[in-house]
Amino acid sequence: MNRSQLDHILKAHHRDAYLWARQCCSFEDEMAKDVLQQSYLKILEGHAKLKDASKAKTWLFSIIRYTAIDELRKAEKVVSLMDSYDPIEIKEEVDGTNYEEIIKLLPEMQREVILMVFYHQMTIAQSAEILQIGLGTARTHYDRGKKKLKELITKVQIQEEYGK
Repeated sequence: MNRSQLDHILKAHHRDAYLWARQCCSFEDEMAKDVLQQSYLKILEGHAKLKDASKAKTWLFSIIRYTAIDELRKAEKVVSLMDSYDPIEIKEEVDGTNYEEIIKLLPEMQREVILMVFYHQMTIAQSAEILQIGLGTARTHYDRGKKKLKELITKVQIQEEYGK
C-alpha cells in the first residue's frame, strides 16, 4: 500500500481514531494525542502493515489500542487483572449526565467492546478481532457490559434523586 492510500485511510478515520485513542487512554486528552501520533508514525514508517483494505478501521483501532496499552504501562497506569474484576461500587459522586465517568466504571474489556459497538459502529466480531479474543467472549463482554452499564446508570440516577 502506498503513502497516499495510507494518508487517505488515516484522514477518513481520523475523528474515530482520536475518539478511540481517548477512550483507550481513560479519556485523557494529552495522552490520547500522543498515542494517536505514535500510532500514525508506526503506520507511516511501515512498522504496521495493512493486509486487507476492507479492514482498515479494525487494523487502525488495533494499532491504537496496543500503543495505548504500552503508554499506560510506561505511565504505570495499568490495572492488574485481579483489580479489574472487583465488584463495582460508586465510591465518589458521579454526575448522571457525565457518561464518560459512568463508562469508566465498567471493567476494561466490557468497556472496550461497548465503546466499539455503540460509539464506533463496529460489529461485535470486529471488536473481537481488535481485542484478539473469541467472538463468544466478545459477545459475553458486550452483554455483561450492557447490563452493568444499565445498572450503573440506574444507581447514579437513584443517588441523584435521593441525595445518596
